[in-house]
Amino acid sequence: MIYLLYTFAIAAGTLVHLYAGSKPRTRERVFEVLLLYLLIIGSGVAGILAFIVHTFTADAIARSIGWQPGSPFQFEVAVADLSYGVLGLMCIRWRGPFWLATGIATSIFFLGCNYGHLYDAFVNKNYAPNNYGIINLFEIIWPAAVLILLVPYMRSWARQNVVR
Repeated sequence: MIYLLYTFAIAAGTLVHLYAGSKPRTRERVFEVLLLYLLIIGSGVAGILAFIVHTFTADAIARSIGWQPGSPFQFEVAVADLSYGVLGLMCIRWRGPFWLATGIATSIFFLGCNYGHLYDAFVNKNYAPNNYGIINLFEIIWPAAVLILLVPYMRSWARQNVVR
């Protein structure tokens, strides 16, 4: 359910930003603003919230994934979540190559997690709600959208920030 909320927040934030802002809604601007909200919400907010639940409700989260509670992996995952969460929120201030690094790092993490979830589902028949289902869509579609949007965004950023 939380992944649907993230998706709604990304869409709503993007639309409000584009229509309330004073800058023209060019194709480049639409890509930039959508990428901004993908990074802030999908990486930043999602990462911070994942850190909180993996830290403070570790056993319940492990059970919801279909894994044994009490494993120290929970804190390691929480710290990884925190790292990309902080990077995502920092995208509010820093642009250009910082977005590229944040998008690539978070995408690798999401795709790696998704591989683990799918492997566990297909090999071990673990179809727990936070191991198999909507989470898999988010962990595939979010990185795909970010990586695709980073291409025109970085081209545009490079054109505007050429050192002469």
